Amino acid sequence: MIILKNIHMRFGSLNVLNGLDMTFEEGTITSILGPSGCGKSTLLYITAGLICPTGGEVTGMEHKRSGFLFQEPRLLPWKNAMENLEFVLPEDIDRQSKKQMCEDLINRVELKGFEMHYPSQLSGGMNQRLALARAFIVHSDVLFMDEPFQSLDLKRRAQMIELVKKLWMKQKPAVLMVTHDVQEALLLSDKIYILSDKPTGIITEIKNTMPLHERTVKNKEFYRMEQEIINSYLMKE
Repeated sequence: MIILKNIHMRFGSLNVLNGLDMTFEEGTITSILGPSGCGKSTLLYITAGLICPTGGEVTGMEHKRSGFLFQEPRLLPWKNAMENLEFVLPEDIDRQSKKQMCEDLINRVELKGFEMHYPSQLSGGMNQRLALARAFIVHSDVLFMDEPFQSLDLKRRAQMIELVKKLWMKQKPAVLMVTHDVQEALLLSDKIYILSDKPTGIITEIKNTMPLHERTVKNKEFYRMEQEIINSYLMKE
């Protein structure tokens, strides 16, 4: 379990995070849902140990392997699709095993036939799928996702969410996802923290009781929880 205790973050005179307490369980997906600019990404980087908070502490990340999926694919432009995947694999894996692992992920994200293509030769959606394959090719204990579907249209976003579900089911790392989209959070998450605007605190914590395979926008429970989250925002305002 990863525990955030009394996390504060200031940038000069700007108070961004105001005493947040959170827990992220192993083998679950947790979303941090809040308005743009409230400090969600900052909280993600604090949890990952990339930046230090002004106050509070993070425990449970010691000796954990972590992966990232960002808003932009962040692929290496001078390497083709296969090479981008091979680049993140440990050096002690033999060449043939690396090739098999990469081909498996290429197939699962539906990029077969594009193995030798460079990022500039792929569409935006294809690059995002390649970035997703790269995030899952190394078995991480914790996967951080920073609004990874933000730049995608509705159809491609739905495809990516389904891909994340399929890939996650095989490894089940702890996932911490930042989003400002209620439906994204409900489609993927076992638990959702709803944040206020700055200085950012936690409005409420919601457990998603729907099994992963039942999380669709057509589910009545999905609609009920969506309204509950929206009402949480409105009541706070």
